[in-house]
Amino acid sequence: MKEIVAALAAVYIVLGILYENTIHPITILSTLPSAGIGATLALLIFGTPFSVIALIGIILLIGIVKKNAIMMIDVAVHAQRELGLPAQVAIHDAAVVRLRPIMMTTAAAVLGALPLAIGFGQGASLRQPLGITVMGGLILSQVFTLYTTPVIYLYLDRLRVRLRRSTSSMPWRTGLMDT
Repeated sequence: MKEIVAALAAVYIVLGILYENTIHPITILSTLPSAGIGATLALLIFGTPFSVIALIGIILLIGIVKKNAIMMIDVAVHAQRELGLPAQVAIHDAAVVRLRPIMMTTAAAVLGALPLAIGFGQGASLRQPLGITVMGGLILSQVFTLYTTPVIYLYLDRLRVRLRRSTSSMPWRTGLMDT
């Protein structure tokens, strides 16, 4: 459990530096619970115990699932900052433009994990939890990420705007205290 928390903290810090704010990393990390639930459900469905190899699969999922959200959020942030588009239009355009690359990378990862999940050959029982975890997490997170990421992006963007307005109306932020 400590390993997962440490991985999430490292990812949050790197994303915060990348986007130069604290809101967009939360949007990106919001896609991870569905991957964890999908991985856990897949392990339960196939009767595979949670092991160190399954934990490695969950850590691998953090990178893959977050990449899918980054592809969408990055385009939306660019459209807002550079093109001046409103958040709703920016995230809609980003979702449309990035749908195919997200679907293709997820399909490639799922199909790449399929031989691990099937588990033929020597040492297959050791690798099988990795494949099952990756496939289950990716399939469930893909379904939810495409719908929830734009919603969370809009919600957190509105929250960011509201917070910016409330802090800019404070007298010590506007210079009114100097008079």
